[in-house]
Amino acid sequence: MRVLVTGGSGFVGQRLCRRLAEAGHRPLVVSREPEQVRDWLPKGADIRRSVLDFIDTPPEAIVNLAGESIAARRWSDDQKEKLIDSRVNITQDLVILCEQLQSTGGKAPRVMVSASAMGYYGDQGDEEVTEETPAHDEFAHRLCKRWEDTARGVEAFDVRLAILRIGLVLDAGGGSLQKMLPPFKLGLGGRFGDGKQFMPWIHREDLVRSILFLIERDDLEGPFNGSAPRPVTNAKFTRTLARQLGRPAIFPVPAIVLETAFGEMSRLLLTGADMRPGRLLDAGFEFKFPTLEDALADILG
Repeated sequence: MRVLVTGGSGFVGQRLCRRLAEAGHRPLVVSREPEQVRDWLPKGADIRRSVLDFIDTPPEAIVNLAGESIAARRWSDDQKEKLIDSRVNITQDLVILCEQLQSTGGKAPRVMVSASAMGYYGDQGDEEVTEETPAHDEFAHRLCKRWEDTARGVEAFDVRLAILRIGLVLDAGGGSLQKMLPPFKLGLGGRFGDGKQFMPWIHREDLVRSILFLIERDDLEGPFNGSAPRPVTNAKFTRTLARQLGRPAIFPVPAIVLETAFGEMSRLLLTGADMRPGRLLDAGFEFKFPTLEDALADILG
């Protein structure tokens, strides 16, 4: 099966493309720098600069992961626009691809798994969050909602759409741990603010497995929470990480310091949601790393 992956050269996309190739599928990857990323991807991956370049090689499935890192820099008005555009524009291109394939007598993909994020729900305090939980209106929610609403355009072309609202992705070599590990290894880690905010997380391997699960299951559509079944508070996360590293975690970062340094973006660190993957579990998906202890033991080995 040909699977078109946007964001295929990213932290999650690279692992996904490898698993697709191992399963006998052919990854079709969108990248602005095809030659630069070729060595990062499995042999035989078809890498092109634009979604619409694949009009002559119709994908049978799409995985939409592309988007600028939400925590890359302070949220100025310009940065907010970049965050929205980097997600909405390429998602709209995927809708156009489906439209063009259908209008030229071809066949649109049968399924698209489109990324969203835990930020869809906004700050939920300590309330347990399912896929039906009403969102708290703030920038992260509005960003994710526009992303999801754009993705729903593929449904007009009989494409089954599954939206995966992803938590913090954990693994070696990137993701959420990349910036956290250096201070924790030095014994300089600690909670953010009061540490009571929830941190939904997922091991990268389980995230990739859940994407493949949603591609394969023709009966699954709509939103799914892409996080492990046992989220933890920030305080629990920092204690667990420090314990795995054999280091103390005694240097909390006061909320005022984060708010001063990052402005509105500090909400990513100081608020959260007790997000549970109810629909994935109900569908029979089994997590390889259900607890944070399991995940960190595998990653830090």
